[in-house]
Order: sequence, then C-alpha cells, then structure tokens
Amino acid sequence: MKKRKKSRNHHYRRLSRAMVLTMLLVSLTPMFLVSLTILCQFHASYKAKIYDHLSELVLKHSQGIDIFLNERLADISFLAETFGFENLSNEAFLRHTLKTLRSHYGRVFVDLGVINANGLQVAYAGPFKLDRAQYSNAEWFRKAMKIKYFISDVFLGLRGLPHFIVAVKENWNGEPWILRATIDFGTFNRLVENIHVGKTGFAFIFNTEGELQTKPPMDTILDNNMYMELMKDRKPKGNRVNIVIEHNTSGKKKIYVSTYLKNGDWMMVFEQDYSDAFSDFNRTRRVAVMIIIFGGLGITMTVIILTGKMINRIVKADEEKEQMNKQIMQAGKLASVGELAAGIAHEINNPVAIMVEEAGWIEDLVQDEQFQNSANLEELKRAVGQIRTQGRRCKEITHKLLSFARKTDPRVQDVDVNELIKELIQFSEQRAKYARVTINTRLQEDLPFVRASQSELQQVFLNLINNALDAMEKE
Repeated sequence: MKKRKKSRNHHYRRLSRAMVLTMLLVSLTPMFLVSLTILCQFHASYKAKIYDHLSELVLKHSQGIDIFLNERLADISFLAETFGFENLSNEAFLRHTLKTLRSHYGRVFVDLGVINANGLQVAYAGPFKLDRAQYSNAEWFRKAMKIKYFISDVFLGLRGLPHFIVAVKENWNGEPWILRATIDFGTFNRLVENIHVGKTGFAFIFNTEGELQTKPPMDTILDNNMYMELMKDRKPKGNRVNIVIEHNTSGKKKIYVSTYLKNGDWMMVFEQDYSDAFSDFNRTRRVAVMIIIFGGLGITMTVIILTGKMINRIVKADEEKEQMNKQIMQAGKLASVGELAAGIAHEINNPVAIMVEEAGWIEDLVQDEQFQNSANLEELKRAVGQIRTQGRRCKEITHKLLSFARKTDPRVQDVDVNELIKELIQFSEQRAKYARVTINTRLQEDLPFVRASQSELQQVFLNLINNALDAMEKE
C-alpha cells in the first residue's frame, strides 16, 4: 500500500513538473523573444538617433567655426583692400581701425599689424610691445607670403601666449605686404567649448601634427594615437562626418565624431564615453529587464499556483474515480451475492414447500381416531402448526428475496408506494435488529398509485434504508 502511494505521489510530482515546464515554455519563450526583438530594434533606432544627433552637432559647429574664421578673414581683407598700405601703415589710423573693429565684434580682435615684404612690422596696434617686430623667420609669415589668404595654427610667437592669426596679402607699388590680425584665443576656444553633451562629451581641435588648437577640459587624458588615426585621411570630403567606436588607452569605450575644418588643415573631434552617450538607453534597458524579470517571476508563480490547483483537482478526481471503482466492485460483489442468495432461496423454497405439505399430511393423520387418545396430542398439533407457520414464513422470505434479486424491470406500471415501502422494511428488519435500530414509518393512507418502474423505485428506497442503517451502525 505504501509502495503504491509512493508511486502515485511520484507520478503526480512528475506530472506537475511537466505541466510547469510546458506552461513556462509556452508563456516565457514568446515574451523573451518579443522583448529581445523590441530591445534590439530600440537599440538600433537609438544608436542611429545618437549618431545622427552627434554628426549634426559636430557638423553644425564645425561649419559655424569655419564661418567665424572666414568672416574674420573677410573683415581684414576688406580693410586691406579699402584702405591700402598707405593708410594702414599709419599707426594712429591702425589703432582707430582696431577700435572700430572691437566696437563691432567685441574683443575678438586682439591686435592688428602691417608687415612689409621683408618681414618687418611697420605698424602695430594692440596691447603688446611688438613695434618694429621682425617676422621674416616666422613660419606663419613664410606661408602667408605664398598665398593671398592665410589662417595660422595656434602658436606662442613673440608674445609667449597661445594665439593664432588671420592674414591677407596685398601689393603696394609692386611690393607685397601683409595685414594680419590676432584672434582672441579665449573667444575662439569658447566656440568649441559650447559643444558639450552629457557628462563626458566635449570637443577640441587639433592640426595635422596632432597639436591642440583649443584647450581641452580639465583632467582630460587625450589619446593622441587615436587622433592621428582619425587624421590619416587628409582630404576633406565635403561635409563628411566620421564616427568611430574604440577603446582608449585606459580601456574605456569611447565615441569619436570627427570632421575637417579650414580646408582639411584642422580636425574637430567630439569625444564622449559610450556609456554616457547611451545612458538613457541603458536606463531604459535596465527598467525593461527588471519588468521582464518580475513579469517572468509573476508568470512562474502563477503557473506554479495554477499547476498546484490543477494537480489537486486531478488527485481528487483520481480518488473519486478510485472510490467509484471500489463502489462498482462492491456493487458487483453484492450483485453476485444477490444472485447467489436468489439461487439459495430458490433451492430452499422447494424443500420448504415439501416440508409444509408434509406438515399438512401429519395434521391430517392426527385427526384419525387412533391418535385422539394420545397424551401428546395437543403438543403434536402445536408443533405441526408451528412447522406450517414457519414454513409459510420461509416461503414469504424466499419469495421476497427472489422478487428483489430479479433483473431490473424498467417497465412503467402502477405502483403502490406504501406497500412497496412496507415490503422493503420487512426485508430489512433483521439487519435493523442486529444493528439495534428501530424502523418507524409514518405513511399517509390512500395515496394514489404512482406510474413508475417498480424495481427501480424498490432499488431507490432500499438504498435510502441501507444508507440510514450504515449511518446508525457507525454511530
């Protein structure tokens, strides 16, 4: 019994595991696949959005810086063409011109200088002591003498401070001369510092030699090797913006967005930590993962609870089925006993009938004269009467047993319910006596006949009586 119970418990546990795994597989697999697909699509869209935004940002700022440089170059070109060498070489006029420029552009222009073909600064207006300065050996001067318009790299020069110049070459009396202007480094640097995105995004400019043209943020470690890699393609291609994802020397993943300035002589680079650029996406992804995890846990708990309830119902159904099978088996046994009892009753009925007949014959013999004077005549008559009475009683019992043991007759007929109940009570009296139960009846007289199957009604009432006796026996 214990082994069978253990086997059944193992079966239910195995069934429970199979149901849980199946429902989890059916429920969680689509959820994970859909969530993964949505996250991948969202990541691709967000990545494209970030790249487009940074590309547009860097491109617009680079164009703004180019416009700034070209406008400053156009300003001094206008001065050189309008006033010429004769007027601009006059320092008083040059100081007035610088004052006029500052009134329009603020402190963008630091100073102005007029340099002749020999590199001698013949006129100067500005805060530094650069009167009669000699620039013949300066690299920027040699380059400026070769072309009409020139914008230098950032350098220290004679003043010892970082600055860069814009210069225009003109001719006077067949001799070339240069009007140059120094652009305020702080003003130019602020143009680049305005490109600031997130916590780590910043921009800077460097030249073809890898030399910085703007001041980077404080505590920033620059990866010069990476910047030189970006400068390998020296040919500017319109408004092309290059985006590179690389790890710097410290192993941190970075986004580099670069484009050219000043006809390819300078490159603007925007640098930002990859995690900072995708911080919103990472935060959204963490929230989505938490939702998926808690959703998965919720589904798992629901599946386990529902599976437990289903298994309990299956166990209950199996127990009811087993109980029903037992009842069916018991009913089969009772049917067999009934058939056996009917056979026995039939076999008893014949000897009892003979016994009753013989008792009648004995009673007839006692009536003869030879037995009239017998001392035991009365006792003999009583015994014969008792034999006939008990014989008739046996006959009635066997007839009732045979009637009950007959196959169910579903035929509808007129049935006297009161009489049917009385017969069943007589049939159950002996069992009630052994169970110390008294059967009392309160039957209404003159009830009409009922159109029903007598055998089926008999079975119903007998079941009720037996159930009542069973309940009383348990108490």
